[in-house]
Amino acid sequence: MKEKREVFPGDEVAVEEEYLASDGTFASDGVIYASQIGILELDHEEMTARVISPNPPNVLKEGDIVFATIADTRSTMATADVVVSDGKLRDIGGETYATIHVSKISPGYTDDVSKELRKGDRVRAVVIGIKPSLQLSTKDEHMGVVMSLCGKCKSELIRKGKTQLYCEQCDRSFTRKLADDYGNVVF
Repeated sequence: MKEKREVFPGDEVAVEEEYLASDGTFASDGVIYASQIGILELDHEEMTARVISPNPPNVLKEGDIVFATIADTRSTMATADVVVSDGKLRDIGGETYATIHVSKISPGYTDDVSKELRKGDRVRAVVIGIKPSLQLSTKDEHMGVVMSLCGKCKSELIRKGKTQLYCEQCDRSFTRKLADDYGNVVF
């Protein structure tokens, strides 16, 4: 049996002698308080007190698809700033600094990250780890660079083949780990 009612942050919702603090609650000096606005659920079978928010924070978890901007590349990894979680309207709560290890960029062998990703590239990636830090992968066909600019003239690069990008202004070609829908993603 579950008992439900609306609560606000700081509301006393239960005592630790009877319930365990769970999602959306915290315990202090033997008393359980709501840590967010929502519906209090006292579960009499599990003996837990939790608050279910009508608009929960967007906290990343393994398997989430995200869009990120490459911040820097080194020979063995790239760092990225996660911008948005695919399919979610709410901003990401928590850590947005992520890494992509060289072995997680492409299904084939890659010996240098800069051959696949460059600073400023926008990528679609899957979250493969959250502890001790946010880790991403672009190995799948649908993952990888979705938009890139020329490093010289800043024009948007055009796809030419499976891994090639081309700058019409500078008449230069570049190699990237491209998503299958490169150029068709709207930000």
